[in-house]
Amino acid sequence: MGGWEAGLDDEEAGAVMRTVTRQLKLWREAAGLTQAEFGAAIGYGEELVSCVERGRRIPRPEYLDAADEVLGAGGKIAAMKGDVAEARYPKKVRDVKRLEAEAVEICSYNNSVIDGLLQTEAYARAVFGSRRPQFTEEELEQRVAARLDRQQIFCAPTTRPLFSFVLCEATLRRLIGGKMVMRNQLERLSEVARLRNVDLQVLPLSREENSGLGGPFRLLKLKDGAAVGLNEVQLTNRVITDPKETTVLDMRYGIIRAQALTPRESLAFIEKVLGES
Repeated sequence: MGGWEAGLDDEEAGAVMRTVTRQLKLWREAAGLTQAEFGAAIGYGEELVSCVERGRRIPRPEYLDAADEVLGAGGKIAAMKGDVAEARYPKKVRDVKRLEAEAVEICSYNNSVIDGLLQTEAYARAVFGSRRPQFTEEELEQRVAARLDRQQIFCAPTTRPLFSFVLCEATLRRLIGGKMVMRNQLERLSEVARLRNVDLQVLPLSREENSGLGGPFRLLKLKDGAAVGLNEVQLTNRVITDPKETTVLDMRYGIIRAQALTPRESLAFIEKVLGES
């Protein structure tokens, strides 16, 4: 059960976990099992069962599956796995994921690292691992899992948004995680760039003009016609909803796209860098 400590610091996640742990306890008591008996039946110790029911540990999917089977819940306990997984992630990640799910178009410019939606697991781990002060091992695993979970939007069963990414050439050449990690990351970019709903562009360092020197940002265009900007800088995460500011970001992003290579040229550029690695 490593990496599933309950470090819940927001009310939403806390409410979800209180509901889950209450249901687990009610099902166990209805079955007439003590914590020790229940733990033995599902293959865990009494102390862990106690920690889960007191909200100190977040139950893993396999824990919920075993509980569902032993308690004869008919899928009612196992059905909570998705809610539990969501509650495990930081609130900021959950909020961004919701916005992405509401978007019809997701635009991203980055001159620092590869956009999180495009990162491989090893690359994401290296990015989070470079943070100072360092994350604990638990925090690092939590953030990597959350980042990979957001990438499910590429294969969502419902309507998928259009994606537009502009990456500064520096993000392709910066050896985050080492040569092999970066090579696999470039291969991932090459695959994603071929998706029909993705435009991936590279802004070469040789360009004399770059309107993105102010730093990375994202712009999400929502189903209701509104636009939301996301800006993350040192120690600050900002959500931008003022139409005047989102209009500026939209205009700026359009200029950056025009300054970058076309998607076809960008794919060839990525493969060139990949061949050099």
